[in-house]
Amino acid sequence: MQPFLDELYQRTTRTQLGGGPKKIDDQHRKGKLTARERIDYLTDDGKPFVEIGLFAGEGMYAEHGGCPSGGVVVGIGYVSGRQCVIVANDATVKAGAWFPITAKKNLRAQEIAMENRLPIIYLVDSAGVYLPLQDEVFADKEHFGRMFRNNAHLSAMGILQVAAIMGSCVAGGAYLPAMSDETMIVEGTGSIFLAGPYLVKASIGEDVDADTLGGATTQTDISGVVDNKYPDDKSCLDAIRRILDKTGHAETAGFDRATPAPPAKNPADIYQILPADRVKPYDMQEIIDRLVDRSEFDAYKPGYGQSLLCGYARIDGWAVGIVANQRKVVKAKGRTGQPTEMQMGGVIYGDAADKAARFIMTCNQKRIPLVFLQDVTGFMVGSRAEQGGIIKDGAKMVNAMANSVVPKFTVVVGNSYGAGNYAMCGKAYDPRLMLAWPTAQMAVMSGASAAKTLLQIQVAAQKAKGQPMTPEEEQEQLQKITDQYNAQLSPYYAAARLWIDAIIDPLETRQILSEGISAANHAPITKPFSVGVIQT
Repeated sequence: MQPFLDELYQRTTRTQLGGGPKKIDDQHRKGKLTARERIDYLTDDGKPFVEIGLFAGEGMYAEHGGCPSGGVVVGIGYVSGRQCVIVANDATVKAGAWFPITAKKNLRAQEIAMENRLPIIYLVDSAGVYLPLQDEVFADKEHFGRMFRNNAHLSAMGILQVAAIMGSCVAGGAYLPAMSDETMIVEGTGSIFLAGPYLVKASIGEDVDADTLGGATTQTDISGVVDNKYPDDKSCLDAIRRILDKTGHAETAGFDRATPAPPAKNPADIYQILPADRVKPYDMQEIIDRLVDRSEFDAYKPGYGQSLLCGYARIDGWAVGIVANQRKVVKAKGRTGQPTEMQMGGVIYGDAADKAARFIMTCNQKRIPLVFLQDVTGFMVGSRAEQGGIIKDGAKMVNAMANSVVPKFTVVVGNSYGAGNYAMCGKAYDPRLMLAWPTAQMAVMSGASAAKTLLQIQVAAQKAKGQPMTPEEEQEQLQKITDQYNAQLSPYYAAARLWIDAIIDPLETRQILSEGISAANHAPITKPFSVGVIQT
């Protein structure tokens, strides 16, 4: 585990610098705090801040100089004791301009606020859309404009939105603070206008400076666009704290929480339990015992469908239902009339899918949040599995999981391949948080399997052309395909594209899941649980 953790912390330190030390110094010379400094000042001391999408944009946009963390810092934190979503443009990265991944990350922040009914705070400091990539940011359904649609929906849902203009706020971006419930601006550094001085000059020939056009005095005392102005960043952030301090409390979902207790077994043992070779088996129960309170796990149907572990536990006091892939080889009774069979670890068999579907439905009946621990290579294949109805069993599990009304949380421990990713609540199935350990891999199939399959296709194509490959050429091509595919298996590749919300040290899992459930508890469950027509 240590090399994985070293890489995680090195990447984290580098990414948190945003545009780098020189750009940070430039912000300070202007009398401005950086995005991370603003969040640190705004949030409550001693309370956790769960960052979302730290590695967004990692390795992307190299031809444009990169876009560390998507040019925006997003997370769930506490302001005056209230759990909130915070969005802070990072002006050290291309002046806070919106890249395609920036739009995706901002929309993810609003999604978290809506589904958990959390107040959302925008710390605006952005030059607007990054023009060289405007065709990937502007016009589509999930592009920049979706932000303002979400502003309107958040307002209609009664979810508080507070916007602080702490730098540039240009063009369409001006609608974000204008559509928020409370808006403030920092004098001297904040400005908000639909068109800046250069565009105004080009469009209508008027010569006007930025402060006269859309500075603090203009937009508070003259236009009334902004509610109030403040002399510096800190006084503006203090005002946000006062707003949250006086905000009323809403109804909760009522998820059960007892007094938190640490695991009886040492969580640090996880580092040794996970094998260096991801093909080797291990007992997932040992991982669970180091994540749950007092290491107490009430197994559901422990002797049936053993390739999935299902059961009830508590995480930091919160009651949860856990669905986890068992990675050791288990001996199971087959279907009626079939002999006893050995089941491979990490594979979902029909009986396990059947068990999990029932367990998921029971958790919905009891209003218990679900936690999925993924280390899955897929569903069982072959004639025996097909004749046993693996497809309908898998469909049953997917149906129950997809229609769940209780909040779901997913942690990718190791492998996350194929339809196993889907059944174990992958990103497409709306987990409130999608987390990954540094050991995670996500793809349609493993690198070895994919490379061999792709090579077979290439070999067949060359043979059909009458140009068969030599064994040496086949080996060279196999290595090339494997290297390319393995790069895409990396959790950082997934995090860069926001397929996962965060890559975390395994020892952070309990606290982050606890914060996620706490956030979800702000949103009462109003939708009835129904699975429609389910396979039997």
